[in-house]
Amino acid sequence: MQQSQAITRKSASNLALAFVLLPKPKRDAMSALYAFCRQVDDVADEDSVAVEQRRAGLNAWRTDIRRACDGGRPEFPVNQEFQPFIQQHGLRFELFDELIQGCEMDLETQRYETPEQLELYCHRVASVVGLLSIEIFGYQNPACRTYAVHLGKALQLTNILRDVRTDAGRGRIYLPLADLKQFNVTEAEILRHEYSARFAQLAARVAARARNYYRLARETLPAEDRRAMVAAELMGSVYWRLLGKIEAKQFNVLGPDPTRLNKPQKLAIIFRSWLRIAVGATESNYGIA
Repeated sequence: MQQSQAITRKSASNLALAFVLLPKPKRDAMSALYAFCRQVDDVADEDSVAVEQRRAGLNAWRTDIRRACDGGRPEFPVNQEFQPFIQQHGLRFELFDELIQGCEMDLETQRYETPEQLELYCHRVASVVGLLSIEIFGYQNPACRTYAVHLGKALQLTNILRDVRTDAGRGRIYLPLADLKQFNVTEAEILRHEYSARFAQLAARVAARARNYYRLARETLPAEDRRAMVAAELMGSVYWRLLGKIEAKQFNVLGPDPTRLNKPQKLAIIFRSWLRIAVGATESNYGIA
């Protein structure tokens, strides 16, 4: 587990943060899953490498994770560490394949015409991670799968809003072009990091979709699986608070300082999430109108 844990420790990801509430066996499994996700995402995002070379790199990861799922001998150290957890939790290759397809979308697509096209991307790169995660967490009610899909989309849309400036710096605009057109915001304005009231309206539309997915996740999580989903619920709480901060600054995410939660804020959310589970809270503390 040395390489997977090193990758997880190095990251400041909110996903990695959520592992602290898990028992060690599940924490180790999630570290291995996170390391896999981090590695394939890094392959896709390495803009200094030619697209075809990145595509070949993702295919190599696809081939190797199939070996791990099929009981073969994976070559990559992260997959070697991950394989016992894949077997233990019955993680299916089809989900890993779909996740890699999401990474491949970043090689081919720098614009999304409609919210529906963006939703497919969100499903592949975020909801699929949720579907893999809940197999590690363990659940009783199949409705947890729907919960994972909704929460994944909510988290990814929040990420997209937070990272508009960073993505624009790489020539990417994830906000749907149909929304840009509706609010009379040009691609050039976003690429130049120009904030306006029109952009705030555009971002508010995307935030409303994210809020709807948080609400759906909150309503879908089965009561009998709430304790098992403690790490996912922590993620929901952290990103819900992040979305609130973005809204409070009138969606001005085009400035040089990205919206973040500081360490005390994160620690407070972790404590509250643990306390809610300990006292048997029956509702999520996100997705509230």
